Amino acid sequence: MNKKELKFILQESEGQFVEFKEFFDAKNLSKEIVSFANVSGGKIYLGIADNAEITGIKTTNKLKSQIQDVANNCDPSIIISLEEFENILIIEIKEGQNKPYSCSSGFYMRVGPNSQKMKRDEILEIVKNNAQFDFDSNYSKKKEYFDFDSFEYFLKKNEIGMDLKKNDILKSMRLIDFENNFSNASILLFGKDVQHIFPSAYLECVLFKGSDSSEIIDRKRINGNLFKQLEDGMMFLKKHLKVKYEFPDELRREIYDVPLRALEEALVNALIHRDYSFRGANISLFIYSDRVEILSPGGFVPGFKKSDFGKISTRRNELIADIFSKTKYVEKIGSGIKRMNDLCAEQENPEPVFDVGSFFIIKFSFRETVTEKVTEKVTEKVTEKVTENQKIIIKKIKKNKQITSLELSKIVGISDRKIKENIAKLKQKGILKRVGPDRGGYWEIIN
Repeated sequence: MNKKELKFILQESEGQFVEFKEFFDAKNLSKEIVSFANVSGGKIYLGIADNAEITGIKTTNKLKSQIQDVANNCDPSIIISLEEFENILIIEIKEGQNKPYSCSSGFYMRVGPNSQKMKRDEILEIVKNNAQFDFDSNYSKKKEYFDFDSFEYFLKKNEIGMDLKKNDILKSMRLIDFENNFSNASILLFGKDVQHIFPSAYLECVLFKGSDSSEIIDRKRINGNLFKQLEDGMMFLKKHLKVKYEFPDELRREIYDVPLRALEEALVNALIHRDYSFRGANISLFIYSDRVEILSPGGFVPGFKKSDFGKISTRRNELIADIFSKTKYVEKIGSGIKRMNDLCAEQENPEPVFDVGSFFIIKFSFRETVTEKVTEKVTEKVTEKVTENQKIIIKKIKKNKQITSLELSKIVGISDRKIKENIAKLKQKGILKRVGPDRGGYWEIIN
């Protein structure tokens, strides 16, 4: 540990592999030690507050002995190492070889910056399927597979550790081990020719003509690292989803068939949590005439129950999730499902539907599918209560949203004053509205 490394740790704050503790508390410390040992290991920094402020702690032989006793009293015992740096005591916990580990208050697992309590049957299920949790943290790849330019761009874009050596940052992020072997996660995130190493780790985007998969209009296979797949996948969505423009407070707002931020959240979720050990299957993004579906190989993480869905978060790929948590794409750990629901509700879309089996499938229905029946009824009422002249005005505005009252006067055959009176009545009935100023604005038919 040196000052530059400490500065980097403080800048990044708590995460999948870092925990700050201002004071020594045996019961609380035992939970953190167990949670790290049950996943991929990590470090606890005694003498640093939750807000990343260094408060310091007096390191004595008695304190070291107490910490060692906490680790020894875990079941089974956990091997730790201690390092002193200035007035901070660092406790390093390696990933355990005899999972599951527990302390006096139960079984715990590290999920992002939190230690999450788990039930014993869930932990036992994890043990049976433990190999899936090791995929992204398997260190076996060589230096030539890693794209240092992509990694450099990621650091600059997210303002991470610019004054540190890249090798030190790679180690701190667990992308390489102390023998400089690269992890599977490092290649998926920043690799060269990723699909040569992981053939199924690509994103397939398909646009269908109707509401089924019988006819394809456009199809694109997106290769490259996970960040490229995310960016190109969002471009495919923007290209093919219909967009409507609104001008509240004279600021343009784009309204897509499905909120783009909700779709981005779902795609990030698929890239982070897919089972990359699942061979012969890839992530798919399907656009139909009435919905968008995102399919990701691998259902619930072993040990995770359906009743926990949307309430707690369990990561299949800790390293990948931890790197994404440093970007703008992941705002808050464990809140993705709620955020997707909220974004859809805000735009009056139906909530997304989740179908979980061997694949994790998210379905987003278009906004129009919700209002179709309502629109039909409103249209029937509108037809009954508008005059013949008003019907002509509506018809002409549909063809030309920027048509003037004088132009309408010549077409309908009534005075300009009468046109304005009819337009005012259509506005009162909620059928017509003006968007923007008199000059440069346009008309919009509401129903």
